[in-house]
Amino acid sequence: MRWPRKHTFGLWPKTTRSRSRGNGEATGQSQATISTIYDRRNYDLKLSNSKLHREFFLLISAGCEEKEKYTAQNGEDYYSQGHAVDLDVASKYSRPKEAHWLVRRIFFLSWITSYDREQAFADLIAGITLGLTIIPQSIAYAALAGLSSEYGLYSAFIGSIIYVFFGTIPQVSIGPTSLMAILTLQFCADKPVQVVIVLAFLAGLVELAMGVFQLGFIVSFIPAPVTKAFTSGTALIVVFAQIKNLLGVRIKGFPSIGDFFTNIRPTDAAMGVSCMVVLLLLRLLSQVNFKQDTAVTRRLKKILWYISISRNALVVFFTGLIVFIWVKKSSIEAVPFALSSKVSSAMPTIKLPPFAFEYQNRTYVFTDILHELGSGIVVVPIVAVLANVAIAKAFVKDGNLDASQEMLTLGLCNIAGSFFSAMPTCGAFTRSAVSQASGVRTPMAGIYTGLIVLSALSILTPYFQYIPKASLSAVLIAAVIFMIDLAPVKELWQTNKKDFFSWVGSFIICLVAGVELGLLFGIVLSMVFVLLRLGNPKFEVTLKQLDSTYYVHIVPQSDVYYTGVDALRTELRSACRLYQNDFPVVLDCTRFMQFDATFSEMLISVAKEMASHDVLLILQNMSLKVQQMLPVMGNVRFCQEDSQLSSHLQMKKEAPVLEAKL
Repeated sequence: MRWPRKHTFGLWPKTTRSRSRGNGEATGQSQATISTIYDRRNYDLKLSNSKLHREFFLLISAGCEEKEKYTAQNGEDYYSQGHAVDLDVASKYSRPKEAHWLVRRIFFLSWITSYDREQAFADLIAGITLGLTIIPQSIAYAALAGLSSEYGLYSAFIGSIIYVFFGTIPQVSIGPTSLMAILTLQFCADKPVQVVIVLAFLAGLVELAMGVFQLGFIVSFIPAPVTKAFTSGTALIVVFAQIKNLLGVRIKGFPSIGDFFTNIRPTDAAMGVSCMVVLLLLRLLSQVNFKQDTAVTRRLKKILWYISISRNALVVFFTGLIVFIWVKKSSIEAVPFALSSKVSSAMPTIKLPPFAFEYQNRTYVFTDILHELGSGIVVVPIVAVLANVAIAKAFVKDGNLDASQEMLTLGLCNIAGSFFSAMPTCGAFTRSAVSQASGVRTPMAGIYTGLIVLSALSILTPYFQYIPKASLSAVLIAAVIFMIDLAPVKELWQTNKKDFFSWVGSFIICLVAGVELGLLFGIVLSMVFVLLRLGNPKFEVTLKQLDSTYYVHIVPQSDVYYTGVDALRTELRSACRLYQNDFPVVLDCTRFMQFDATFSEMLISVAKEMASHDVLLILQNMSLKVQQMLPVMGNVRFCQEDSQLSSHLQMKKEAPVLEAKL
């Protein structure tokens, strides 16, 4: 018999003896068994140590001369013999040909060639509808960020245009959002507007880099409870920040409860509360259902839906019209409402972001701006990517989302926006829902939205000063109040305490210490939980029976990396002690990840301990490549299927009989 120099595996079919079943029926089945890895040099040393090993050697030698052997070179071929697919069948199915990289990056090229009149009309309707929605939102979000109205419209204009050429999801609308506004306020409060513009540029650079290097996986470290807590906390901050303007309170800082109520201006409060009521009532119009489904009722329902989605524009328009008429009949000083700031010129002009400027007798250079922004350079783009990818996932049709392309597009929108003096932007779920309901077909709708915003900048700019602050605050509060979701608290407490504490901690820290610290807390806490799971995986240990032979079965309940090796060692030792070394141990290796030297050393150490107690260790579902990383050990076997496992257990059971005969 010739032994190969490398580790060799004997593989041959073995027909089991007919066994009597419960109904007395005799059956026979063909099994394939994988013998232990043997090496002639090591085997000769072990041959004299155990009669059992000698008998195994005789059994194996009897069949090795005639049976086919396989090594690392042909072992994989063996595993694939039973699962090969007919070439004729396989040829009928193939992956779709991947588009050219230029088409995938300038996504506009992938659909413009098939653009038709029907799609153009649908996009025109959706673009106009979205324009009526985004104009009042942009004005309100700019006010929330502490900026003049035109900066919000700059963001809406350029974001809508850029997304047409690079965006992949027709429903996504890039522009100002409550999240970006509150983060801008957080990092740029009481700072020159030039700092906001540079923040947009830097956020775009980070987003572009994340897309180029495909770093979207970073967002995966932010679990859903943390995202919901962050969103709810941010929405609540917006409500608290706007309640003063809603009621006409003009005290800076955080006034006491007594000072707050004594400084409420009745006229502003009446305006703000009335606008809130009207907005909430108009929101309900889209939910009106008629008993009869006729052409008239369908048309009427469509009209009510258009009125509902245009509620922000209607409220801003009519309150501004009231103030305009008031001013024309008397004077602007006689108006009893707090009004928006006057905008002198709002037409966008292309210019470089202000990396150096002078403000109040101080010269700011680029390093000074970086110092002023601090962690906002990282927090703002991460939150923007998180929001944009979440919206894109919600509206993608075939489930095939190119997250890297969405990050690239978002980065380009912010970088281009900084050349038009825009604030940081991202997608907004409310606007995306409006686009979806309006029947948008392609990103071309953004062209019409951008043109409407540009028209508003050129025509309506002188009239922005007549918009009451109370009405804008009502628009903001009505938009974000439904983002406050406290429902997960009870559910998480009942299902997952870790997620519960993540939600509560992130929510409280967002309110107390700031949104960036709340988000950071949630990310760090979730990563700590991940590390704990990696370092302490769970195992299921059961005593099973196969063909009248008992064995201890150990199955990991989660993926096992090298960090969980100590936990696996402890579990193997505990199982042996529990069952007093009376049964073989079968370890399922399916969920072993990145098998390395740490795994190998642990298995060798445990196998030696088990060998001293004459306990067989069977490694189940371990790949051939990984098997070769382990040395030859007399009490270690490998198997892939239950039939092979049965063979190993049967040999272990018959060993005492063979030894007695010898």
